[in-house]
Amino acid sequence: MTRRNLMMTTAALAAAGTLPAMRPAQASTDDLSIGYIADFPNASVFAIAEDQKLWDAEGLSPSLKVFTNGPIQIQAMGAGSLNFGTIGPGALWLPASGRAKVIGVNDIGFSDRIIAQSGIKSVEELKGKKVGVPQGTSGDMILRMGLAKAGMTVEDIEMVPMDPSTVVAAFAAKQIDAAGIWYPLIDAIKARVPDLNELVGNKDFFPDTSFINTYVAGNDIVEKNPKLVVSFLKVMKKAMDYRIENLDRSIELTTAFLKAPKEATEKVARSRKMLSSADLNTFNEDGTVEKWLTQFNDMFKTFGTVKDPMPAEQYYTKTLFAEA
Repeated sequence: MTRRNLMMTTAALAAAGTLPAMRPAQASTDDLSIGYIADFPNASVFAIAEDQKLWDAEGLSPSLKVFTNGPIQIQAMGAGSLNFGTIGPGALWLPASGRAKVIGVNDIGFSDRIIAQSGIKSVEELKGKKVGVPQGTSGDMILRMGLAKAGMTVEDIEMVPMDPSTVVAAFAAKQIDAAGIWYPLIDAIKARVPDLNELVGNKDFFPDTSFINTYVAGNDIVEKNPKLVVSFLKVMKKAMDYRIENLDRSIELTTAFLKAPKEATEKVARSRKMLSSADLNTFNEDGTVEKWLTQFNDMFKTFGTVKDPMPAEQYYTKTLFAEA
């Protein structure tokens, strides 16, 4: 799969290769295949882990694979070709459906928007209009939440499912009236449609609802090799702490890792709420993470995405995160 292009240019086409072999593993690494989306929140932890040799401490040698979104990663897990991944909140309905486990939280994002052509100035004006959205993503979620806030549903619009890059092209060509999409793709759209309107964003719902990025694992790997899950999480926790303490350096590392424009990487990096391992340990212990997941369960049920989502405690591996 090709790397997600942060500015819709050819600057980010190179795919990440397998990291070189390291010391003998402390946990079996036969299944250490990791998926990630090629943007700052999801790729930075792997850029840092590689630069700081964090995998060495756990004796791990991962194989990194690039994906364009979360649902495709979980589909790959179901097919047996991927064991760990990084997903946005829009894909959490899949763990809630029992198709994967959430093993930890990465960060909180504020980059999702409902955008519209210049003549549309409110969500209410989307009635009957064509709205492009990558289904099962955070773009889908912000669209549904924005509609619900306006007393509407997807039945009130002409929802057009399409992948992220197609949303960019279709909006720029004015083939759709609006879209549920995220930065930095919106930057690419703005370059061609500078007078677009941003109707709704994540901050309109924060802090009641936090758009969390999470780490996920296949059900089999959690059941058969929990030690490897703990080792993976130890690396992620160290990388997240480094990211907070060394943000400028983390942006440089991620820019090089992605072969992407620094301006785009930096803009995304500084628009997010990054969490330390101490923050997350607290949120794990006091039930905050399960509260976030339960909120998404309720939304997915309301939206009709999942009829009967599993309770958060059944698909979030709280004890493994604590052990790490």
